[in-house]
Amino acid sequence: MIDDPYRDVELVKLYDLDNPDGEDHAYYRALADELGARSVIDLGCGTGLLTRSLVRPGRTVLGVDPSRTMLDFARSQPGAQTVTWMFGDATALSPTGTADLAVCTGNAIMHLAPDELPATLTALAGALRPGGVLAFESRSPAYREWERWSPAATYAERITPMGRLREWLDVTEVEDGRVTFDAHNVFPDGEDRVYTSVLHFRSSERFRQELESAGFADIVCDGDWRGGPAGDGSRLFVFRARRV
Repeated sequence: MIDDPYRDVELVKLYDLDNPDGEDHAYYRALADELGARSVIDLGCGTGLLTRSLVRPGRTVLGVDPSRTMLDFARSQPGAQTVTWMFGDATALSPTGTADLAVCTGNAIMHLAPDELPATLTALAGALRPGGVLAFESRSPAYREWERWSPAATYAERITPMGRLREWLDVTEVEDGRVTFDAHNVFPDGEDRVYTSVLHFRSSERFRQELESAGFADIVCDGDWRGGPAGDGSRLFVFRARRV
């Protein structure tokens, strides 16, 4: 994974406000319940908002993330004691072959570089039992969402616990599906705290190839959270796959 862009404690406190519980979280909770999952892994769990909500009686939930700042915040939230938290990426997972479900949500799968994705999927396959399910989302490259991330289109001001913030995104590089952008956060004292993120946009065909190579089958790709078809106009790919 890339160097932790979420190392600013104050900005991490705003993360859940910017990424609240919604139909994406509802999708993963419903999937876990549908599968009767007794063991769930949330890889790239971030602040743990979804992770904590996956907890049910008789179900263990493991939240894994490479950002110590995010994990420290997650551990401080109500209900955090019901989750096992682990610092690291997919290499931290033990190949126990016992988990019923693994999820990788938000932009987590997109932070993986081309040479990291195969190893990550293989590690997830090793952690899942035969028949276990992997589910994740990714943005469609055909939608070219990064073209909407200009400073003019994304500029906003808002009142936060840290005072009035001025914020915008600025894409600095696009090459072969790799998009680098800066998120600017100007505090009341004029300090501009910038964190840089890198996202890798991949086609559904590429994901299918990588999943099959890692030992997954019965691959389903939807174009939204309600099971709509994935096509050129889809903003999202929502994948489910079964470990062979």
